[in-house]
This record gives sequence, C-alpha cells and structure tokens, in this order.
Amino acid sequence: MDKNFTKSLKVVLTLFLVQIISACSSTHSLPSATVHPSNTADINSYKYLIGAGDVLNIFVWRNPEVSGSFVVRPDGMITTSLVEDINVAGKTPTELARSIEEILGTYLRDPIVTVTVSSFVGPFSEQIRVIGEATEPQAINYTQHMTLLDVMIKVGGLTEFADGNDAVLVRIENGQQKQYEIKIDGLLKDGDISANIDMLPGDIIIIPEAWF
Repeated sequence: MDKNFTKSLKVVLTLFLVQIISACSSTHSLPSATVHPSNTADINSYKYLIGAGDVLNIFVWRNPEVSGSFVVRPDGMITTSLVEDINVAGKTPTELARSIEEILGTYLRDPIVTVTVSSFVGPFSEQIRVIGEATEPQAINYTQHMTLLDVMIKVGGLTEFADGNDAVLVRIENGQQKQYEIKIDGLLKDGDISANIDMLPGDIIIIPEAWF
C-alpha cells in the first residue's frame, strides 16, 4: 500500500474520531460556589466559632467517663462515648456546652459541661484569604482586632511584581459582596499608617501583578 495513502488514511481516521468524541461530549457550567458569610459584622462583635479540624476539650462535671478531647470531623461533627454524632461546627464554645448539656440530659441527671478549644482552625467563613502577589498567599485564621498590617506580616509582604496600591478587599456585607480599594504599597513601603484598616472574618484580599 502506498505510504502517502496510508498516512492520509490515518489523518482522516484521526479527524473522524475527534469529531465523534466532540459530538458525544459537551461542556457544562458548574454553579458558583455558595457564599457563607461570617456572623461578625464589626470588630467588636467577634466570637470564635468552632470549625472542622478544631480540637475540643469537653469536661462533664462528675462524669469523667464522657469527658475527653475530641477532633471535629470534616462534616462538623464529633463522636462521644454516649452520643455518636453531635453537630458542633459554627457554634461558640459556650453555645456548644449548652447544647451538649441538653443532649446529655437524656442520659445523665443535670449535666454541667465546659468546652474549651485547644487547637484552632475554625470555619472557612471565618478565615481571611490572601491571593495574588503576596510572598506566601494563604488562608489565615482570624484573630480579634486583626488589621491589614497584621495580615501582610503573616503572608510575608508583597512580591517584587506586586501592584499593592491596586489591591482589592472583597467583603460580604448584608449578604452582598462588596469591593474596596486598599493601598498596601502605601502601608508597607511608605509607612502610611492611615492605609492600615481593620480586617473582618471572611475577608478576601486580591493583590494584582504590576504592569511594567
């Protein structure tokens, strides 16, 4: 068989197969991620919420057999010796203590519960995310009264390619996503302390690359 004919036949078959595959497949759009806004509306109303990965120390007075240390599962639950699944994510330690007292009341008489957190992760809705031209882009656990300067120290500042004065802060307010201009170059390079702002849980900082 002629080599050129064989080569041409292979090309035709390849194109035919590509057309079949294209006809059998289609591209679908996935829905946008669900937004879970933080419960903190201002810096003075912040309360720590328990999240997956947190380590909880639960003490039940006079009942050491049901007390202990528990890791919050990815589904936001913990398992105790009396109750297999207790939903703990999104609650404050005090709220969880009252909830566990109510649950244990089925098995124990007038239980008194104390909950402390020994390893902090918290819900994603409470973390601050820094993306773009930060030295170490990452998600940061929020700490009460955290400021933009604190966040930038955590991520190691800006890269040499960053356009810090065109950075944007994305924040959910009253269920609506809003964007604010922030001047990171002014804060870090010029020492303009007026550019330092209070951060809130759930904030996203986007740092673009400079155009040279």
